[in-house]
Amino acid sequence: MSKRYLSVAAVLGLTVAGLGATSATAATTTSTASGQASVSASYANYAGSPAEAKANKAFFEAVVKAVAEKRAANPGAKSVTVTYDASGAPTFAQQIANSTSIWNAAVSNVKLQEGSSGASFEYREGDDPRGSYASTDGHGSGYIFLDYAQNQQYDSTRVTTHETGHVLGLPDTYDGPCSQLMSGGGPGPSCTNPQPDANERAQVNQLWANGLAKALHKVNKG
Repeated sequence: MSKRYLSVAAVLGLTVAGLGATSATAATTTSTASGQASVSASYANYAGSPAEAKANKAFFEAVVKAVAEKRAANPGAKSVTVTYDASGAPTFAQQIANSTSIWNAAVSNVKLQEGSSGASFEYREGDDPRGSYASTDGHGSGYIFLDYAQNQQYDSTRVTTHETGHVLGLPDTYDGPCSQLMSGGGPGPSCTNPQPDANERAQVNQLWANGLAKALHKVNKG
């Protein structure tokens, strides 16, 4: 059975974009005799929807707006930097660091940087039957939620880097091959590729060149 990462279109008034399905059986975690967690999860197939595509775009636009406002206040800045706060997801500190390194090496028009002050988004962790997802209120107060069970079933660095791809403006491509980072869980748990492909890298560079320019123009017009 094909297994996908999970997401929902809206949660408590927040816009949410993730890696999978609008419906799923609950993921369950039980303890084995050795004390290790055993995960059993079954996720429904998902082919994408206009609502989820809108959610992806909303997250990106919220982050771009937040970055543009900071840049307008400091016009001498030489590079576009998106700051994130990882303190809410200590279990995934290494995966978040890996994701940052991957994206910073892959694209040139925007850089990710950890920092608790003035962060444009944050990472959180916990148990959620929806799996991992990206969420925003539309005003730059976004977060990426990393689900424990899903990150045991799928390659955790791929999950984290995929979700961070939403922050950078990329939509899901569930039917794509494993070589596409944004295909998420579409290729199945055996896919461990955490790298964006050439098209995904080019798309992020284009989005941040054009999107930030438009946001700056709007901010400067007041």
